[in-house]
Amino acid sequence: MKARTFLLTFILFLLFFYCGILLASAVTLKSNLNSSKDRSLREHYFIASSYAKDLDALEKRGTSVDDGVRSLYRSYFDFYSKQNVILTVSRDGRRLYADIMGGSVAVPQAPRTPKTSERLVSMDKLEDKEYISVVGALPAPYDGYTLAYYYDVADIISSWNRMTVVLFVYGMLFCGLLAVCLLLVLNRVFKPLQQISAASKSIAQGQYENRIEVKGRDELAEMAGSFNHMAQEIQSQVQQLAAAAEQKQQFVDNLAHELRTPLTSIYGYAEYIQKVVRTEEDKLFATRHIMSESRRLQNIAYRLLDMATLRGNKLERSLVRMGELMHGVEQTLSMKAAGQPVRITYDSRFDTLLCDPDLMHILLVNLIENAMKACGPGGVIKLTAGLEKGQKVISVQDNGKGISREHLAHLTEAFYRVDPSRSRSGGGSGLGLTLCKQIAEHHDAELSFISEPGQGTTAQLTFTSPS
Repeated sequence: MKARTFLLTFILFLLFFYCGILLASAVTLKSNLNSSKDRSLREHYFIASSYAKDLDALEKRGTSVDDGVRSLYRSYFDFYSKQNVILTVSRDGRRLYADIMGGSVAVPQAPRTPKTSERLVSMDKLEDKEYISVVGALPAPYDGYTLAYYYDVADIISSWNRMTVVLFVYGMLFCGLLAVCLLLVLNRVFKPLQQISAASKSIAQGQYENRIEVKGRDELAEMAGSFNHMAQEIQSQVQQLAAAAEQKQQFVDNLAHELRTPLTSIYGYAEYIQKVVRTEEDKLFATRHIMSESRRLQNIAYRLLDMATLRGNKLERSLVRMGELMHGVEQTLSMKAAGQPVRITYDSRFDTLLCDPDLMHILLVNLIENAMKACGPGGVIKLTAGLEKGQKVISVQDNGKGISREHLAHLTEAFYRVDPSRSRSGGGSGLGLTLCKQIAEHHDAELSFISEPGQGTTAQLTFTSPS
């Protein structure tokens, strides 16, 4: 691309440049020749007038016209021949006094006789030399004689030739300098394009961190900046896709792990009942365990269904009284709390909340259930709704065992366990906090956790938009 652009631009410049030189040279030559023609006309008129006056003076002294013409011609010829001018005198179309000119001077045939007061101007070539010729009759009463004036323009043409050669030589030097400058300019122009091409190839090969150096504020710099922005967006999108793919793979791995344990137990106890003769008490124990593991699988399936439904549907929000919502949550968990035993308190400092009541109920129940798992007998869980910096905040605070800081960022990941042994008690699905995070996002809210080991945990739901 760069080579073709250079050749095309350079050829077009040469074409126009040298055509311009030729045109300027031609105009200059024509102007010089026209000036010489005007000069020759004036000289011819002056010579013819002087010739007639001198001839009249000689005739008054008694000299015949023919002798006077011959005598004057010799002196005029000798004088003007030193100025690269040839004079000839003709009568009735026949050139006179060729013996005076001698053999060293070449002159054309006798010019045709012009009309009285008419002068003919033309270009004649004599022995490879160009002459401007002016032919006209002498003033009356000597208009029977014709005076021809030949001006040698060889110096003019030679000077024009030298000027043209000099222009072409300097033009070649100028074109060489222009070629170098054009290459530098094209290198400057095409450098960002080459960098974009190289960066595009590297991006196609997976090297998304490559960027183009941006210099200046012109269109090329703007183009380079746009490409860098595009590359940044591509890199960001690829990273997001990679992170999403990693999360999905991790989700699948965790789901497979979560399913393997109850399925293994179910299969083992079923085989135990089928193949081994046991008492009714043993069979009842095995059946109870099978039902417990089946319930756990059912909980996982329900949570996955809730998450899929939440992603595919828009929320229908309505104004809900916070007191009624919190009371309903407390009633749902009252029997479970009494069995631990754990005490649940709630307090609301604003009246209403714009939300989906069913989903908000699920979110608060999940948060309190997780708090109950962290608390021992006699634990206290506080459900509070208040205002912080003009934003509505719902918090669930417990006085349980707490969570270390490195685990807080992963609490909402599917099937994530703080316990490295990966044991799960109480039949939890491992998807409760993941579902809570999705419900929060659909309500334009942020779910965060504050905790220290031995200091309990606080889950905060902060609504970032008016609700």
